[in-house]
Amino acid sequence: MNLEALRHSASHVMADAVKRLYPKAKLAIGPAIANGFYYDFDIDEPIKPEDLPRIDQEMKRIIKENSEFIEQEVPKKEAINLFRKLGEKYKLELIDDIKGSKVSVYRHSNFVDLCKGPHINRTGEIKAFKLLSIAGAYWRGIETNPMLQRIYGTAFEKKEDLDKFLKLTEEAKKRDHRTLGKKLDLFSFNLEMGSGLVLYHPKGALLRTIIEDYIKREHLKRDYELVISPHILKSDIWIRSGHYEFYKENMYIFQIEGKEFAVKPMNCPGHILVYKSHKRSYRDLPLRFFELGSVYRHEKSGVLHGLLRLRGFTQDDAHIFCLKDQIEEEVINVIDFVEDTLKVFGFDEYSVELSTRPKESIGTDEEWSEATRALKNTLKRKKIPYEIKEGEGAFYGPKIDIKLKDALGREWQCATIQCDFVLPERFDLRYTDKDGKEKKPIMLHRVILGSIERFIGALVEHYGGNFPLWLAPVQVCIIPITKKETNYAQKLRDIIAEKDVRIIVDARDEKMQKKIRERELEKIPYLVIVGEREAKKGRVSLRSKSKGDMGEMPVEKFLEIIEQEIKEKRK
Repeated sequence: MNLEALRHSASHVMADAVKRLYPKAKLAIGPAIANGFYYDFDIDEPIKPEDLPRIDQEMKRIIKENSEFIEQEVPKKEAINLFRKLGEKYKLELIDDIKGSKVSVYRHSNFVDLCKGPHINRTGEIKAFKLLSIAGAYWRGIETNPMLQRIYGTAFEKKEDLDKFLKLTEEAKKRDHRTLGKKLDLFSFNLEMGSGLVLYHPKGALLRTIIEDYIKREHLKRDYELVISPHILKSDIWIRSGHYEFYKENMYIFQIEGKEFAVKPMNCPGHILVYKSHKRSYRDLPLRFFELGSVYRHEKSGVLHGLLRLRGFTQDDAHIFCLKDQIEEEVINVIDFVEDTLKVFGFDEYSVELSTRPKESIGTDEEWSEATRALKNTLKRKKIPYEIKEGEGAFYGPKIDIKLKDALGREWQCATIQCDFVLPERFDLRYTDKDGKEKKPIMLHRVILGSIERFIGALVEHYGGNFPLWLAPVQVCIIPITKKETNYAQKLRDIIAEKDVRIIVDARDEKMQKKIRERELEKIPYLVIVGEREAKKGRVSLRSKSKGDMGEMPVEKFLEIIEQEIKEKRK
């Protein structure tokens, strides 16, 4: 059975159930999505989570009726009269956008909807479904439009598949980076400073610094050169790059002394200007400029989601200026870099998409074909399977997207490699070739981790907050059993800290078991317990988050254990 058709049909059954229970509800849209389906309703009476069981029961009655899904192609005028009579204003708006003289509608029982399909044959074929949650959604995602009520659900062919999904969903809730971010005191969001902006707390800032230090070192090892570009640039630059034309609605634009500036949504123009600051020879290429660049994008409030979708974030952004015959080798090097990095952070699987020219784009067909061919050849050489995403490239070039898979099998957008023949021409970038003639370089836009914020969100959920030792903001906590051992604990702290171990001492006047329990909830990898016996012997009693009680040992032995674990970057 086609899962998309099953879920789309379940969304129609849900809409029918809502209309039966809430006759004044207006229908918006109800598509199948990656893990289920949803339907948006305009309804005066708010639907609450406790109302979902009632809608669920009504859906079961409709399923039991076993009505046939019937497709009809009707003249546009007839459809307008039908939905006007039903009072479905959102359907009328959708019909206005449909080209041609006819539209498709689907019926089952007494329910009718504007729809292209696909659908299953009968309502009775829906065997395993579940309503999941309720959220708000602006009509067509536009903030000035009415706020609708969205009901999410899912459906599967078999009950065991549904049960497996629900179990996975429950586990995902436990791992939600927003919940764990608060619980582990990593970061927070504050509406007083604005939506889509993150505040890093000390532990979160330390985690981010560990990641950034690692990725910076790896870039320098691979012959990237560090650059830094300003956060604002005159609009002339963005007009020249094409961002003003194709990305303006996502940019923050303002005036200074009568001149227009924009906060950068991307780092590429700054790197282009660094390239232009000198005359370049073919001997200089490839040139690889890298920046941990903070960018700001005006995302709609409805799509903001924790660290995964923000208005301000930082990218491990680089731009490679190269010769045509260097493209494939450079892209292979980037993919190798991505693979190495994912392994270090504990991600073993990924998927790849190749996105082609969108309708809104710049450049010639020949340039796009050549750029796309280069990316395809690279993936072929690497023997990497990929899915083609027609029309989803950047406005200046095709791209390879690499999506990591976490411990629950979910995909997260990570690395991107974009092949750009266009911006070098727009900015008149040149190099002197062997024959003494000036020629245009090719530009590769790429990130390895992508958004640092999104990557942190993925890490938190992948590990459920139980970071491997090398990533943990606090690696060791020393807990003296009584106040008498506080001096010994502080001496130990100084010895261990000299080995670049992130360590704290919990000398609070609390019971030892309470301190241990609290520090375990903070998911600190190692707890060092010191009492009178340990202080006299110059030893420690060690508890590991992963191995449990490891017993008493010399300080030197403990240092060997953690130094080796950090070196190996074990999970």
